[in-house]
Amino acid sequence: MKVKEGGRVLEYKLFKMYSNISGFTTTRMGGYGTGTYEAFNCSPFCGGKEADVRYNQALLRGELPQSFVEFVIPRQVHGTKIALIDNAFLSLSMEEQQAELDGVDALITAKPGFCICVSTADCVPLLIYDRKNQVVAAVHSGWRGTVDGITTKTLERMKEQFGTSGRDLSVIIGPCISLESFEVGEEVYAAFEEKGFDMSAISIWKPEKKKYHIDLTAAITEQLCAFGVYEEYIECADICTFIRHEEFFSARRLGINSGRMLSGIMLNQ
Repeated sequence: MKVKEGGRVLEYKLFKMYSNISGFTTTRMGGYGTGTYEAFNCSPFCGGKEADVRYNQALLRGELPQSFVEFVIPRQVHGTKIALIDNAFLSLSMEEQQAELDGVDALITAKPGFCICVSTADCVPLLIYDRKNQVVAAVHSGWRGTVDGITTKTLERMKEQFGTSGRDLSVIIGPCISLESFEVGEEVYAAFEEKGFDMSAISIWKPEKKKYHIDLTAAITEQLCAFGVYEEYIECADICTFIRHEEFFSARRLGINSGRMLSGIMLNQ
């Protein structure tokens, strides 16, 4: 994992092994924006100026191979709805496509050139590559999505649609809020416990604050391994967006009305 020259894009060592895909997470640096949207906000759904977002997306396009066709970015709602970007979707009008992407938190595609993305600012972005079947997925998993199993549901959809097996997957877990920074109430802790997570592995109790802390990365890794993904094919960025908020957007630091990183993955043509 490294930040490319210019500072705008975080690249992943695991994905550099494969010449036929491109994967990245944006940073806050090297673009244009003001206030809590400074500087490289590429998400069209978080309240930033449309002209700034278009400018930043144009810069991001310059980081991708010539096979790039377009970005596909859903309007997320912390749910578990999954959209398949296939011929049927691409045959829709722009307005119809936008309607299909409304309320979606995970995308799957086997279409080269379409960079599927999720937007995050403390939540967990996952980028998934099925090496055997040449399919990719992008998943947005906050604590609600993690509890509701959006990662597992995405993997099951890939299995149903393309025959995906855990042993054939390479997965990136991008920058997100860390165990140290993710303080939660008892109701959030109980939600994870009720779904059967190993709480001793994904949480700690902070007696000085009388609060639980939860490790979303560990919880999602538990879900990936349960599907059969090999741990050596899971790369974690190990970057806390809350701590490193000057480099990466953090909604807990900056407020909801702030920029978002994009994490994207594309099959190269």
